[in-house]
Amino acid sequence: MTLRVAVLGAGYFSRFHTDSWQRMDGVQFVAQADLEPSNCVSSVEAFDTLEQMLNAARPDILDIAIPPGGHLNAIRTACDSGVRAIICQKPFCTALSEAKEAVQIAQNASIPLIVHENFRFQPWYRLAADILENGALGEVHQATFRLRTGDGQGPEAYMDRQPYFQTMPRLLIHETAVHWIDTFRYLLGPIRDVYADLRSLNPAVTGEDAGHVIFGFEGGVRALFDGNRHLDHAATNHRMTLGEALIEGTCGVLELHGDGGLWQRDFGAVEARCVLAAQDWPGFAGDCVHALQSHVVAALRTGHGFENLAADYLNVIEVEEAIYRSAETHMRVTL
Repeated sequence: MTLRVAVLGAGYFSRFHTDSWQRMDGVQFVAQADLEPSNCVSSVEAFDTLEQMLNAARPDILDIAIPPGGHLNAIRTACDSGVRAIICQKPFCTALSEAKEAVQIAQNASIPLIVHENFRFQPWYRLAADILENGALGEVHQATFRLRTGDGQGPEAYMDRQPYFQTMPRLLIHETAVHWIDTFRYLLGPIRDVYADLRSLNPAVTGEDAGHVIFGFEGGVRALFDGNRHLDHAATNHRMTLGEALIEGTCGVLELHGDGGLWQRDFGAVEARCVLAAQDWPGFAGDCVHALQSHVVAALRTGHGFENLAADYLNVIEVEEAIYRSAETHMRVTL
């Protein structure tokens, strides 16, 4: 059975959503809504309100790709319309209380609500999870991600792509580091505590744009998020990985390069071997948007479990709030 999909929003990132839907088998991308319908994909019917689109297109899946301020009302409207599943962009809602309300609305309607947190679907992290699962790194002690987007300098920072970044009161953690809150959970398990030191370096930007966060996990495992949007890393496309990662265990290490290549070095060895070659992926960042959306479609068809259900994703928001509390109090915060 072909699943009908409609997309709410036609901003910068929605292009990756719509591209994915258009090249997915067994899916028909039927409609898109935006305050400026002229921005919508020309091959589908365009609307200027969600209500009109839902009534006319009758989609099975609604893909919400608008800023957080509109999430709760869009979810409420969709749950009243008879859709079979909802995917919602991150950051998810504007606050934890709003996110909890959205989860309750979806649960009351028995409609799966999935947060579009796609970084865990990047091919290098999927492979890293498999390598950790089979014990090839031995006992994992720590993981590090160095965010180096190189797009945060000067008065024109972010203006060419996502200008609203400049006015967000919370930027580095709320908008960006949430990807690694979820990815670290995916790779290492539940986060037990956090310690954060955040900085605001660009006077043209309202929120924080650099900082360090230490995550604690069961058994003493640690992860470090080291983020600085002013500095760059060695890559021709800084949006491929947004930085570099290192996962270290007693039997070896995994190293993610800025080109998307993943390298494994055994303990005691000098040379590393490539376990995932860099390549020209379609879509965004290893085609992770397509991987997430394909996962949702497959789960909806088979009845198998969804990753990133909003009810579980509430923990990501709780960790985010703990990070900001830690930065304000200069203390470790236990969840």
